[in-house]
Amino acid sequence: MAEEQKTGIVETKTVLSGIKPTGELTLGNYIGALKNWIGLQGQYRCFYAVADLHAITIDIVPSELRNRSLDLYAMFIALGLDPEKCVLFVQSHVPAHAELTWVLNCFTQFGEAKRMTQFKDKSQKNPQNINVGLFDYPVLQASDILLYQAHYVPIGKDQQQHLELSRVIAERFNNRYSPTFVVPEGIYPKFGAKVFSLSDPAAKMGKSEEDAGGCVFLTDDADTVRRKFKRAVTDSDTFIKYDPAKKPGVSNLLTIYASMAGVTVKAAESEFAGKNYVDLKEKTAEAVIETLRPKIEAFKKLRADKNYLAALMKSGAEKAAETARKTLAKVYKKIGFIDPRG
Repeated sequence: MAEEQKTGIVETKTVLSGIKPTGELTLGNYIGALKNWIGLQGQYRCFYAVADLHAITIDIVPSELRNRSLDLYAMFIALGLDPEKCVLFVQSHVPAHAELTWVLNCFTQFGEAKRMTQFKDKSQKNPQNINVGLFDYPVLQASDILLYQAHYVPIGKDQQQHLELSRVIAERFNNRYSPTFVVPEGIYPKFGAKVFSLSDPAAKMGKSEEDAGGCVFLTDDADTVRRKFKRAVTDSDTFIKYDPAKKPGVSNLLTIYASMAGVTVKAAESEFAGKNYVDLKEKTAEAVIETLRPKIEAFKKLRADKNYLAALMKSGAEKAAETARKTLAKVYKKIGFIDPRG
């Protein structure tokens, strides 16, 4: 801090986040995560990844993984992430992620990893494929964060436990050797942090949702979007009010409308005062369609230009690797590995 006061330079904070290329991006991903990412890229030094290493903890067809990775990278840009303002990269293009994970495995207690609720949940859903990678997933996630010395990680409540493990590992390493890793904190969006299924307002709208009717995918055509909102679950009342406890379906629609229309939930509630659920569903569907239309057109153009995407991926990987290598070299030196450069 004294040095900052002397020079007048304030250190730029770093943000890290990523999404797995499994399943198609949903409206929930856009409102709950990506809109937040886009806003952060002008405020911090941001690293955003296509987290393909995380994707292989489940069975996935190789061609599907490649295509979904390209889709996701192109969609990042189409939605508003600017490669000139943030570092966009594919996780497997930076070997330091896997290398640091092995080191951090040795600083993670078995009991800590075993307590992760997502491992328990996914093991129950896929009892035929309880692999070590699935168990070790949170340590790889810690490596993702700590490699870039991330001060902040945009997360939802379902990722709090993994972030806390990252903090524990960082502090353990720092205490054993000397300050090496920034101990990360979570950024929790105040609005739209969680979008729920249209068919089950108690369940999160996610890429892996079994009921596709309750999930709006970003690439859904206009008629499909209208049909899904038309069938959205509300309640037996007739008035529109934001009350997540008593009116979860209506509150979810108001949240979506407000985010797409660029207004507050309170303003959205006032706008629909005296109107019926049909009006709310139709206007929300149209707001989604009109907001996403230019972004999906941009996505299609980007996705068709493989050479351009490849060039951006290469550049992003080089930028990410530059930072990652510095952290990894520092870690290797502290734990006693011999520097190959002599």
